[in-house]
Amino acid sequence: MSAQAKKKSRKPSRSMEYNLLLTATLCLLAFGAVMVFSASSTTQVLGDGDLSNSTFFLKRTVIFGAVGLVVMHLLARHGLKLVANLTPVILAVSFLLLIAVMGMGNTVNGATRWIGGGFLQIQPSELAKAALILYGAGVLAARPKMVRSLSGMAPYLLVVAAACALIMLQPDLGTVMVTVFAVGATLVAAGARPRDLMLLAGGVGGATMLLILFEPYRRERLIGFLNPGADAAGSGFQAIQAKIAMGSGGFTGVGIGDGVQKAYYLPEAHTDMIAAVIGEEVGLIGIAGISVLFMLFGFAGFRIAQGAKDRYGKLLVAGLTALILVQAVINLFAVMGMAPLTGVPLPFVSYGNSSLLVSLACVGLMLNVASGGTIASRRATPKPRAAPARAKSAPSRTGAAAANGKLRVVAGGGEGARRRERSARGSAKGGHSRGRNSGTRRAGHGGRRRASR
Repeated sequence: MSAQAKKKSRKPSRSMEYNLLLTATLCLLAFGAVMVFSASSTTQVLGDGDLSNSTFFLKRTVIFGAVGLVVMHLLARHGLKLVANLTPVILAVSFLLLIAVMGMGNTVNGATRWIGGGFLQIQPSELAKAALILYGAGVLAARPKMVRSLSGMAPYLLVVAAACALIMLQPDLGTVMVTVFAVGATLVAAGARPRDLMLLAGGVGGATMLLILFEPYRRERLIGFLNPGADAAGSGFQAIQAKIAMGSGGFTGVGIGDGVQKAYYLPEAHTDMIAAVIGEEVGLIGIAGISVLFMLFGFAGFRIAQGAKDRYGKLLVAGLTALILVQAVINLFAVMGMAPLTGVPLPFVSYGNSSLLVSLACVGLMLNVASGGTIASRRATPKPRAAPARAKSAPSRTGAAAANGKLRVVAGGGEGARRRERSARGSAKGGHSRGRNSGTRRAGHGGRRRASR
């Protein structure tokens, strides 16, 4: 057998969950690139007046998607232990960026959520929500007893509350909701008591209602969700246009690229409202296909968490799976009129450089756990003690000495040892060979010397 064939035979086979997760991710990514181009090209042409800039968002999606795939591949092979060790640094950097965005961030549509400029514009909240799951998985895996009470979980919950408070200052209630649900899933996987989870849910729900009622634009969004027709040109405009797009598509859609609602009727059609473009151009089949892919993603993710080799991998994959699924559910429900609009993107499909990079990095860590990775996978295995080997080899030396007519007294000290020594001398005197007698005397002498050690 050749060296290449042997190398292939030693390569571990990938599990069904690994292949399913990777396939669902790549399908969503490819379909998202097509729909980003379809949703953004029309507005780019209408705004600039020529076709030269029609692929602006597609190019960025492809570039950041390629970078994200490289990151995903590296993390899937080597990144779990590295990321676990760097989690405190990642969390600290995410907090620093959340603070920095308030002073030097870029404001778009009344929200200051981005920092940087041009090609390197990033959204710190995307990194922060993943960092909180990484931190929670590490803390809860190292201290399993934390989840037995609210006071035990308090250190982790205070870190989450501080990050959510900074995100709310941007403001970004949608990201806070996604983070809270993902943290809750991590606590469930860690074994938190249902009573404590219900108390936390009640507190978070009450705080969310207060945030909505005391902020005018959030209150208008809630009213637009409950009764879009009350202000069809204002708070209910986006919800009504999304319903028109979904209804126009019917079962099979009007065809990719032939949609009308994306031409300035749907605000931010290539980001938050891309599901409405899918519903118009691909129809119910497209929405059902997207939903099935996310269900397969969730099934594979939770199965990987269930079969993880250590507690850290279990909690990490459960939290990251929930982080991506919650975003998908909130986005799809909002577009279909089943939840208020929150500005949460559709993972892997909506345009968003930071969201795409972080999501693919999360998938890489999940694939690492699916392939059997643990945070202790590269720790050196302790060498076995040498004592058993010496004990095993002792009888062979004794047997060889007996076969050559030589006797050795192994046990040292005591009356029993001296009696066996005298017996050995007596049997040696009865022999007819000088060699045997001299051999016996040497054996006896060696026994006394060995016993005296």
